[in-house]
Amino acid sequence: MKLFSILGIITLALPVSALAEAFDRPIPQAQSATAEFWYAFACIALVLALVAMARLVARR
Repeated sequence: MKLFSILGIITLALPVSALAEAFDRPIPQAQSATAEFWYAFACIALVLALVAMARLVARR
């Protein structure tokens, strides 16, 4: 019985990282043309909103 408890303690004391798999970095995917279009549209809309807000604040 002592042997099982000693083996259990030794097993729990082993580092878990030694049993883990190596980390595989994800490979980034290229952007599609649709995604680039919507990103450009969002950038232009943001700039236009900032210009409109600057003009609104400048009037007051």
